[in-house]
This record gives sequence, structure tokens and C-alpha cells, in this order.
Amino acid sequence: MPTATETKKADTKPKVTEDYTDEEIEAMFNKRESVPLTMENARFFLSSGGLVSLELKNKNGETETFERVVIIRSFPVSNPDEYISIREPNTKRRGNGAEIGMIKNLADFDEATVQLLNTELDRRYFTPEITKIFSMKEKFGYSYCEAMTSAGKTTFVLNNPYSNFRKLENGSVLISDMDGNCFIIPSPEALDKASYKKIEIYL
Repeated sequence: MPTATETKKADTKPKVTEDYTDEEIEAMFNKRESVPLTMENARFFLSSGGLVSLELKNKNGETETFERVVIIRSFPVSNPDEYISIREPNTKRRGNGAEIGMIKNLADFDEATVQLLNTELDRRYFTPEITKIFSMKEKFGYSYCEAMTSAGKTTFVLNNPYSNFRKLENGSVLISDMDGNCFIIPSPEALDKASYKKIEIYL
């Protein structure tokens, strides 16, 4: 029969399986280790379906092909061409969003690869420039901004303008809305007075 001390020790052992789901435990064991991506071990190409794909060679010389990869900038504004994260899609069928590897600098790749990746990045990080603000109205706890942009007139919704407006080191202002869309004002002071007055409080 176990002593009181032994019983206490048994009760205090960590119960890992009770803290994680089966899917989370499997993900921990199968977690991919991110690797530096270079011309020597990575080849990017378009699949037959028009998706950006990756052929990755590991240190043993074995090749793994990813039918679709997600390309994400670590510093989309300050360093758009450096530290590009290449990830698996976050879907049940094709990966769990894990990072496959990191490109330190796009310039390290050939021109065709840079063009391929930049086309995908431009699509993902399309950021219209705001040239005029018609109105900023609050309704039901949200702020509705009606503005003219380089892509045309639009209205977007902000859940907290004080955090949605972000002034960057170069003086420009980056605005992110509730849907994840981004807009930029290159120089707030260059806006007309009426437009500037509508956003001045958030800067």
C-alpha cells in the first residue's frame, strides 16, 4: 500500500493529456522546424492550378514538395523584402499554418523567383493610398470611415481607431480595418485641412 508521501507525489505529476486535445498533442510531436530558405535548397514555382508551390531539399538531399505555400512579410512596411516567412496553409486538408522556412532577403533569389513571390505578396498586401477623408462617424461602438483612395471611393469599419491608426517611423500612417484590410496615408499633413481634422485626434 503506497504511503501518504507517495500518493502526494503521484497526484502532483503533470497530466499532459488532460491539458491538450488529441489534435494539439499530435501537432506538438509533428511540429515542423523552420529552416533558412536559399537558392540552394528551395525552388518556387506555379502549380498547374496557379498556386505558388515550393520544392524543398533537406540536409539529407531528400526533396519535399508543397503544393501551396503562404507567403508573409515579417515587416511589411519597414522591410518588405527581408525576412519573408513561408508557411503551410492553415487548413485541415493542407497543413496547419506551420512555418516551413524563412527567406532572409528576396534579393538572394533569381529574378524569376523574386517576380513570382512579389506578385503573390502584392496581392496579399494590397494597400490603397488614402487621398481624402469624407467622414468619420461612430455608430454602435464602431467607427465608419468614408474615404477616397488610389483604388476608388470606399467605406471601412474600425473597432478602435486609436489602435487601428499606426504612425510609422517615416511619418506615414497605416490604418487597418476590422476585416484585415490596410490603407496608408503617406503624409497626413499633406491632406486637405478638412480631411486632416477628421483624423487628427487618432494620430
